[in-house]
Amino acid sequence: MGQSKDKIKVFIEEYKVKDVPAKHPQLFELKTIIPGIMLGLLGIIIGLELLTRVGITANTSIIGAIIAIGLSRIPLSVTSSFRNLSRQNLLQTVISGATFGGANAIFLPIGILWLISKRELVPIMLLGAFLGLIIDATILYRIFDSRIYPAGGTWPPGVATAECIIAGDKGGKRAKLLSVGGIAGIIGRFAGIPMDIFGVCWIGNIWALTMFAAGLLIRGYSITLFNVDINKFYLPHGVMIGAGVVAMFQIIAEIAKENKNFDKKEFTINGKQFGTGIGSGFIAFLVAALIISAVSGIYTQMSPGMLFFFIIYAGISALISELIVGISSMHAGWFPSFATTLIFLTGGMLIGFPQTPLALLTGFTASTGPAFADMAYDLKTGWILRGNGKYTEFEKQGRKQQYFAEILGFTIALIVVTIFYKNYFKGGLFPPVDRVYIATIQAGTSSETAKYLLMWSIPGVIIQLIGGISTQIGILFATGLLIHNPIAGWTALVALAVRAIIIKIYGKPAENPMYVLAGGFIAGSALCGFISSTLKIK
Repeated sequence: MGQSKDKIKVFIEEYKVKDVPAKHPQLFELKTIIPGIMLGLLGIIIGLELLTRVGITANTSIIGAIIAIGLSRIPLSVTSSFRNLSRQNLLQTVISGATFGGANAIFLPIGILWLISKRELVPIMLLGAFLGLIIDATILYRIFDSRIYPAGGTWPPGVATAECIIAGDKGGKRAKLLSVGGIAGIIGRFAGIPMDIFGVCWIGNIWALTMFAAGLLIRGYSITLFNVDINKFYLPHGVMIGAGVVAMFQIIAEIAKENKNFDKKEFTINGKQFGTGIGSGFIAFLVAALIISAVSGIYTQMSPGMLFFFIIYAGISALISELIVGISSMHAGWFPSFATTLIFLTGGMLIGFPQTPLALLTGFTASTGPAFADMAYDLKTGWILRGNGKYTEFEKQGRKQQYFAEILGFTIALIVVTIFYKNYFKGGLFPPVDRVYIATIQAGTSSETAKYLLMWSIPGVIIQLIGGISTQIGILFATGLLIHNPIAGWTALVALAVRAIIIKIYGKPAENPMYVLAGGFIAGSALCGFISSTLKIK
């Protein structure tokens, strides 16, 4: 046993940063911003094409990292600056922000207004979505590396991107092990196995991921085993509502009691800063909702009381949506942004908001969440490359530059979407989920729906209370219930079992090589998914 542990310990060393420069590379240096703009343009083009023609958006962080690594290998003086890992991190952050932010948070919302024949409101929704996106990213920037959203959290795609960049720089055994994981990820994904989930389960919280797997399997086999479609009875939505409400109160309680854990030195964001970030973000969401209401003219369709409630509801929906998506993405690497938006749309329908305000509410809520998760992955990558938080000042500098990189990516995406959205819509190219939102609005709702949501929120409350704020098992269970992918459930259980066996036999020294392999699984799966999706584009 001891010899096995020693062999593993020798096999791969933990990545450590021995020293850092006094100043972090700046985004607005010409050698960074010019390739950054080019990558941002590439990212939004990829995002729009995949979202409209295939229905998904790819994780382009790894694509950006690979391009940056490739540039660093060109033996020219002009490309020598790309050998800096922090600069590579900034470049992959730009392309990632442009892809996810542009496609999911800007383009997707405006399609909803076009489909309900409110084309004159598309520019207003464009403004509202961009505001929601900027607020979303700003909140994350202000609360990342706190007790609730620790930099040391899992954030699996961020780990995978960091491992790719480190392997490209260091080479050696780490690169070989990552390559093995990458090949396994590609082969597995090609065979229909979600190897990104396999990798996530070697990194994340075991209890949270077990509940995620349970949710996936229950959703996947409810019809086969019980002849019941739990989706028709709003079971997943109710569980998420219950768990989400409890999670919000748990977060508020942590802030209110000034828990000592919140202010530990291991976090760069203390409880007071976290509360300020959330509070100011909520106010910003309210202001954005007020602007949308005023400029769009929807205030004429509602009484003053209902208009006031609409603005409050829109702000709450945007905030809770992003926080739930953030929790799910941190633990599982997957986030139910479509489902959470659908939940708040259903709530708005039950309240009785008219059709046009509902469409604007849906678009505004949809603009928050995906960028929160995607930016968190990028910040996790940067945190690892900057020394896992060891160099506090350098970490803060880098995080600020990454925030600027995200905003650059969003801005590039906004410009491209503004110029080309009519070409897509006139050609009948819409994000598929837009049609689902419209169908939901047109179908209406009933008291029966409210009864189901209330009834199924109870188990969500109980499960979230049992797990507490650290594991978030209620949110993860609901996330699994909202996703129809039973293969992912089985993959998660197998991966967790293999992980437990390896740790049982080899102990803690096995963790580092497992993390590198897991990064390879996720990276390989992401690359395979990107390539296969791209090949489907005609």
